[in-house]
Amino acid sequence: MNPLADSAGDSDTDTDSDTAQGGRLRLGVLDIGSNSAHLRIADLSPGEAPAPVRSVKSAVRLAESTDRHGVIGRPAVGRLIGAVREASAAASAAGVGELLPLATSALRDAANRDDVTAEVRAATGVTLGFLSGEQEARLTFLAVRRWYGWSAGPLLLADIGGGSLELAYGAGDGPEIALSLPLGAGRLTRHHLQGRPPVRKRTRKALRAHVRSVLKEATTEIVERPAPVRAVATSKTFTQLARLCGAPKAKAGPYAPRRLERADLHGWIPTLAKLPDEERARLRGVKASRAHQILAGAIVAEAVMDVLGLDGLDVCPWALREGLFLERLDALAAGRPAGPSFGSCEAIVP
Repeated sequence: MNPLADSAGDSDTDTDSDTAQGGRLRLGVLDIGSNSAHLRIADLSPGEAPAPVRSVKSAVRLAESTDRHGVIGRPAVGRLIGAVREASAAASAAGVGELLPLATSALRDAANRDDVTAEVRAATGVTLGFLSGEQEARLTFLAVRRWYGWSAGPLLLADIGGGSLELAYGAGDGPEIALSLPLGAGRLTRHHLQGRPPVRKRTRKALRAHVRSVLKEATTEIVERPAPVRAVATSKTFTQLARLCGAPKAKAGPYAPRRLERADLHGWIPTLAKLPDEERARLRGVKASRAHQILAGAIVAEAVMDVLGLDGLDVCPWALREGLFLERLDALAAGRPAGPSFGSCEAIVP
């Protein structure tokens, strides 16, 4: 295993170099998801692991502010503009040479996406870009491969976001199969679990049947491949579910092994269904901001393991942002221009 330094740390210590000097680049990745806008800044130098510099996180709550027609409401647009302003100022103060602002499915799939991005650009000067779900899966797979190394053999990746579920499989640096499915924890909560807890058993069974149906249809090619040597999960949802089921705390550091067992998760689902959000938030590992969607996340995680024949998933601390750092580092080391993920908004909209 040859991972980066602890990318989960939120150090505010800046280093001396500003931008690319002698092949060195200070890169900022602003990842705008369903719940938060998270800026990570790292120094990239060929032949070295990316060195974390600073982390800034702001709540935007885009998913919960999206109506049934897919329109993001005005309060959320205001929060997004504020978050982008804060991230842009932090990047400038840290001497970032390149800032990559990317939005994932909550904004990418919104009916008023173009209006929102235009308003953000007018208010902040920042043009938001978009990765397709398949690109997200490929970049996250790259991060997982680099974390575990070649000794991990063929890898299977699962990543539950707010709007989508990414799956990837492969034996190389990049995946042979990369999928993005509309099975995000936030999306399913809005569409299938709208009532207040307790959630009735038949409602849970209906959601589970829906998730399994989508997975079975989409993952035929994965199921037909040789079983992975290592099956891996990333994302806040998987991390919190693993902690709920007994995995080490975050303060144990990134090298502490963390695993989510299907049998343990199965036992927690009826409990999560009974509890209101405020009581879920008191459970081990469950954040208040994600308590409302943790049940849907648990149902998806269990279904992934069931459909793909897995007893459990190892939880990797690296995910999409680390994949973006690594992609840019590879280009820097090879003296290549930045890849397609680093283009303009218009160039990478799927």
